[in-house]
Amino acid sequence: METEHQVKRRRLPVTVLMGTAVLVAGVAGVFASGAPDEAPPVPGPVGRAAAAVEAVGAGVPASPSDLTALIGDREAWLRGHPDDHSTWAVLGSAYLERGRWTADPADFPRAEMALRHSLSVRPKANPDAVAGLAALAHARGDHRAARKWGEEVRKRSPRRWTAYPALIGAYRHLGDQKAAAGAVKKLQALHPGPQAQRLAAEVYRDRGWREDAAAALSDATALADSTAQKVTGLYGMGELAWERGEPDEALRHYEAALRTDPGYARARAGRARVMAALARPADAEGDYLVALAQTPLPGIGLEYGELLESLGREDEAKEQYALVRARVALTEQRGGGGDELLLGQLDADHGAPSAAVRRLRAEWKRHPNAYVADALAWSLFRAGGKKNTGEALKYALTATDQGPRNARFFYHLGMIERKLGKSGAARRHLEEALRINPSFSPLPAARAREELNALGEPPRGAPRRTPDEPAPPRAR
Repeated sequence: METEHQVKRRRLPVTVLMGTAVLVAGVAGVFASGAPDEAPPVPGPVGRAAAAVEAVGAGVPASPSDLTALIGDREAWLRGHPDDHSTWAVLGSAYLERGRWTADPADFPRAEMALRHSLSVRPKANPDAVAGLAALAHARGDHRAARKWGEEVRKRSPRRWTAYPALIGAYRHLGDQKAAAGAVKKLQALHPGPQAQRLAAEVYRDRGWREDAAAALSDATALADSTAQKVTGLYGMGELAWERGEPDEALRHYEAALRTDPGYARARAGRARVMAALARPADAEGDYLVALAQTPLPGIGLEYGELLESLGREDEAKEQYALVRARVALTEQRGGGGDELLLGQLDADHGAPSAAVRRLRAEWKRHPNAYVADALAWSLFRAGGKKNTGEALKYALTATDQGPRNARFFYHLGMIERKLGKSGAARRHLEEALRINPSFSPLPAARAREELNALGEPPRGAPRRTPDEPAPPRAR
């Protein structure tokens, strides 16, 4: 007679069982030795990763080498204990975190297979697997699904802190700043420490509270208990300094991150940005090439292409833009999720603006946040036409009103106002973009200066702001 457990297994969808069989077979093929009878010891890198097993599921940074050691250890254990739902959840979360760190989309389907198998073994009272699925959806850019999974964990296990990082990310991308701030406060109460501080910094940054964000990131870096956490904090501090228009300060943080982990491509790309701002294009190009060799992130490729275009190397820039499209497509094909925002930005400036409008309208419906509003505004402006430009102004004002104090946002707003004949407002917002960060991007920063020169000085006695013009956001 079948047991209750066997009945549940038999009722699983065929696709899940087939995928799990492939994963289990892969585990068996990797390890030729017999399965251990009890949990093996966890020295060295396995110990470092295993000490933060719960945290791995919540997206706490861990080095790829430690995660690979943890994955191998858990795979070996599962050969002899295939019904250990808890270990399947840990394995799925470890795959996910390694995929996020290395930008290897192949780890995302592995993560999903392991997490769903954990749920097939224990469909109820399995919050670790559900929290893992929330984190996976967030990493794939499906923030509505991330919110759904995360809120399910919070409803059933309100004190389980591991659901909150994915929830915070989902709320941020859905433009719900109030919910994101509330989730941060809850996380800080349940699990204070570097992860909570790092996520608080992201929420503060979205709201334009850069001093608060910098303080939170400084705390997160000081409290970091692993190399991965430290390098993530240093990189974040570099990003904040860069956005404030402080290239020397940004360079100090990026280089500190690279001393901590020379293979951290995001920090290398940050240093490339600074090199370009300091009129050292050869150094910038060298850093971009190293970063792309280490971790070929599409966003880094887009930055490199724009550097090449600013240097007059348009054919090489076009090759980079084609590579960006290919990388996004490959990531999506391999189960890592797409990047509609990045593709929309690429189409608006370097492809087909009308296609960008269609892509970003759909993205706005899914994820109505300030970054999508800005990208949609710019694509409408680039597509041309009086109606599009008028609509572009609405979205540009949404971005500057609801989002961070971002130089690119104000540049886009100023250019749209210039097209609409709002010379005074255009002048003020283009000046604001360059005041925030004079070197925010090689091509737009130069264009902003050209437009300001064309606008000339404001008439004597002209009002600082027209009655219907919204006040600029206040920094904090």
